[in-house]
Amino acid sequence: MESRYVHKRHNVSVLMYHLVCAAKYRRVVISDDVDAVLRDVCLDIEKRWEIRFLEIGFDGDHAHFLIQSVPTYSPSSVVQRVKSVTAREVFARVPNVKKQLWGGEFWGKGYFVNSVGQHGSEDVIAAYVRRQGEESNYVALHKSQMDLEM
Repeated sequence: MESRYVHKRHNVSVLMYHLVCAAKYRRVVISDDVDAVLRDVCLDIEKRWEIRFLEIGFDGDHAHFLIQSVPTYSPSSVVQRVKSVTAREVFARVPNVKKQLWGGEFWGKGYFVNSVGQHGSEDVIAAYVRRQGEESNYVALHKSQMDLEM
C-alpha cells in the first residue's frame, strides 16, 4: 500500500510512523496463527479509525508497522490503539498465547516509533528550511516530483 495525502477541512497531511512493538518478555509468540490475526485486526483498525497500515512485518518476538495517520492522533495515541486492540484480539482468537505470557499482556510496555518522510530525508528538509527565501529553493526540492508529473 502507498501513502497518500489526507485532505481534511483545514489541513492536508501525510504523517507516517515506523512502529516497532516487542512481545511481552520478548517471547517468540508470533506464530502463523497470530500473524494472521494481527493482520486481520489491523484491517479492522483501519475501518474504525483514521489509521492506515502501509506495511506490516513480524519476526517471532516483535512486529514492525508502517502506519499513516492524521494530525488529530498523536503518535502515542496511535501506538496505544494499535497495541491495545491487537493484544485484546490475539488473546480472544488465539487463547493458547495467553498461557505463554503469564502476565496477561501481549505487548511489552515499551515501543519504538519514528516519523517517516514521504519524499525527503532529514538532510533534504533541513536544507530546504535553511534556504527559505531563495527563489531556486522550491524548484530544487520539487524537481523530482515535477519530472514525474510530466
